[in-house]
Amino acid sequence: MDRYLVISADTHAGPPSEAYRDYVDPQYREAFDKDQESALALRSLILESATEEQTKFREEWEAETGDGGQLASHDSTARLAELDKEGVAGEVIFPDADVLGGGASAPFSAGLQSSGELDGELVMTGARAHNRWLAELCSHSPERRCGVATIPILHDVPGAVAEMERVAASGLRAMMIPTLWGDKPAYHDPVYEPVWSAAEDLELVVNVHSGGASKDILPGPGMVPIYATEAWWWAARPLWVMVWAGVFDRHPKLRFALTEDGAWWLPDILERMDEKWVGGHNTRKFGSLFRQATERKPSEYLGTNVFLGASTPTRHEIATRQRVGVDTLLWGNDFPHPEGTWPHTRDSIRQVFHDVEPDETARMLGATAAEVYRFDKDKLADTVERIGPTRQEVHS
Repeated sequence: MDRYLVISADTHAGPPSEAYRDYVDPQYREAFDKDQESALALRSLILESATEEQTKFREEWEAETGDGGQLASHDSTARLAELDKEGVAGEVIFPDADVLGGGASAPFSAGLQSSGELDGELVMTGARAHNRWLAELCSHSPERRCGVATIPILHDVPGAVAEMERVAASGLRAMMIPTLWGDKPAYHDPVYEPVWSAAEDLELVVNVHSGGASKDILPGPGMVPIYATEAWWWAARPLWVMVWAGVFDRHPKLRFALTEDGAWWLPDILERMDEKWVGGHNTRKFGSLFRQATERKPSEYLGTNVFLGASTPTRHEIATRQRVGVDTLLWGNDFPHPEGTWPHTRDSIRQVFHDVEPDETARMLGATAAEVYRFDKDKLADTVERIGPTRQEVHS
């Protein structure tokens, strides 16, 4: 075809927060109501404390997009209409579609903020509620949607595995785990072996997504810039923990994706890890410790087990494909978040990919994501022919 298959490896969805109540187990609805009161108070505080610049941005954003994407965050028809305009045929859907404080986040912080510091019982309750809602959304146009279940694996491994089995049976093909384990075991610990085994057997792609960060930076001057500067590290950390622990050697069919974490940092870190694995003067004193649990050079897991959802990538980040491999990078538009490319995705794709070889462009825009997340390209063909950006459009 003359048109590109475009799959966004990073979109977000969620209903207005109060709508989750119907999906929460009945015995937890009183706790849900209290959680919603706290969340509403926080949203009100954020809106009230907005600066003049932030208020102006909100007004301009809503003037351009209508309701700012809130309807498309949860309404299937509205969502498809927006993605059609963008030329996006398929999407990998993460939680927390909250747009500028509008409220569309998973209950009990079970989405991007999930961590080992939370109440394990409540965070699993919130996860189940979101996963039920997400399965319903994905049942509409299932050929175009891959839902990412949120699975809090840190507090109760058997319970997490049970939820993995349930979401896989409901049609979801991917899962997201917390990036912050806090005082719980890190992901090199054997306690998580049942999780990796289940993900491999159920063909659930394991994802981490940026958003969480250490709570040691308290409100004060520089808090947001500090968070923005180091947020990538918390999302990236599970990569080297799992590689050095030999997780992908014990589970060779396991697929793991780091999403919305950029691509600029990966080449140098992987080259450094490879250097340590190969061995040299500066690692001789460690003997074979760097090869003890890891059978291959760390970079050799890229494009086979490890993928990078480089959302809204820059031209600089796309240039890293020569160092990390074309089959490692997955494009995403972060819909409907304002920091993404919506509603200018077609222009963004042209700006970033205009001088990239068409075969490589096709891999990064959608072909690799189709393989990793098990999209049926035949079922997407008519949609691609109808809305997909043409090669002339992208490379002119």
